[in-house]
Amino acid sequence: MANIGFIGTGIMGLPMAANLQKAGHQLFLSEHHGKAPAELISAGAVALATPQQVAREAEFIIVMVPDTPQVEDVLFGANGVATGLSPDKVVIDMSSISPTATKAFAAKINETGARYLDAPVSGGEVGARAGSLSIMVGGQPQTFERALPLLQSMGKNITLVGGNGDGQTAKVANQIIVALNIQAVAEALLFAAKNGADPARVRDALMGGFAASRILEVHGERMINGTFEPGFRINLHQKDLNLALAGAKELGINLPNTAATQQVFSTCRAIGGGNWDHSALIKGLEHMANFSIRAE
Repeated sequence: MANIGFIGTGIMGLPMAANLQKAGHQLFLSEHHGKAPAELISAGAVALATPQQVAREAEFIIVMVPDTPQVEDVLFGANGVATGLSPDKVVIDMSSISPTATKAFAAKINETGARYLDAPVSGGEVGARAGSLSIMVGGQPQTFERALPLLQSMGKNITLVGGNGDGQTAKVANQIIVALNIQAVAEALLFAAKNGADPARVRDALMGGFAASRILEVHGERMINGTFEPGFRINLHQKDLNLALAGAKELGINLPNTAATQQVFSTCRAIGGGNWDHSALIKGLEHMANFSIRAE
């Protein structure tokens, strides 16, 4: 069993850390931004004051925070992880952040003699609790093999995509596909309802044909029922689309459908839905159409 530092025990990180505990690993937690969760401490985790102290105690240091600036602060800020590393320790960033920044972070960590994996996840809070996350990994094959038993405690579909940054690139690609599919389902159900058809029955009919998908099944039902509790928050998905559009600009390519979907997410946030599940994208479309698919 391994000594693991875990920094970022929020909606996703807490159940991920709990699954590592259940697998028998010893956890070290940082309290630089707040108290460590009581349930992890009562199960044997050790709370320390800073990421630096966590890095000194742990063989593997997992980071699971909201965005690129938070990862940079945890790794390279005052008393950050980088100041507590020694050769052959492994930093695993499981946040969803910029692929470009990830490559720079990895280079700086690798210069210390430690090793770096970017390993963002897909599957939401449900997958985090169930230990069934999809994990997309970038880094050296040898480092991946060392970390694989830990990743298997948190996920089921675990893929080494390529070198550092490629895991984050795969996650951004995932978020593009999911967002565009959610928008397609929302537009289809709005179109059906505006034409006077029952969107629930339209969804049932489509589930038997080529348009069937997991998103039509799960998010389509949420749209029809108006159940938008997170889940994966719409503001986090918008953040991921911003990463996609920034990356596209760096690469000199155009992602017109991604840009359009990001604008609908922006409308959703403007009408007060930033903390809804991302299936609430339909609220943005309804606002634009001044029409709701649900009977009020």
